[in-house]
Amino acid sequence: MRVLAILAALSLGVTSALAAEEPSGCDKFKWPIERERAALTAPDRPRLASGSEQAALPSSAITLGLVAPAEAKLPTPPERAPKDGTFAGFTSVKTAKAGLYMISLSGGAWVDVVQDGHFLKPVAFSGATDCDGIRKTVKYQLSAQPFVLQISGAGDNSVSVAILPSE
Repeated sequence: MRVLAILAALSLGVTSALAAEEPSGCDKFKWPIERERAALTAPDRPRLASGSEQAALPSSAITLGLVAPAEAKLPTPPERAPKDGTFAGFTSVKTAKAGLYMISLSGGAWVDVVQDGHFLKPVAFSGATDCDGIRKTVKYQLSAQPFVLQISGAGDNSVSVAILPSE
């Protein structure tokens, strides 16, 4: 019985270690990311301060400035509490056409999309390390209403964000 308990504990440890490893390389995303990666690395991305309001979906990627979570004053507490020493920020978008959108980030961070006072659940997620310019992409079904994009748990004080219709 004791041997079984030890084997079970070892098996859980191996499973946890394997689950913690993330795919590495641009070819490890679940779908093509060339368009998003190009947008996130374009040299002319507008820089926005946290809390900025956009009249419509940006036509290109943006670079969103982030601050300490306590200073970010996120409109809705994030679904995942940010760790100490990380950064957070948000931008609101007044109008968007309904549809499936991919929200892609240049760096690792937690993404919350809040629309009509509710967190939207992602339709799909893909991410990989060691891919220059893009770290993750999340698909959301947006309705034709204003929404708030909240970023938290970021390791840097800015992140490039692309909000593009899903292909």
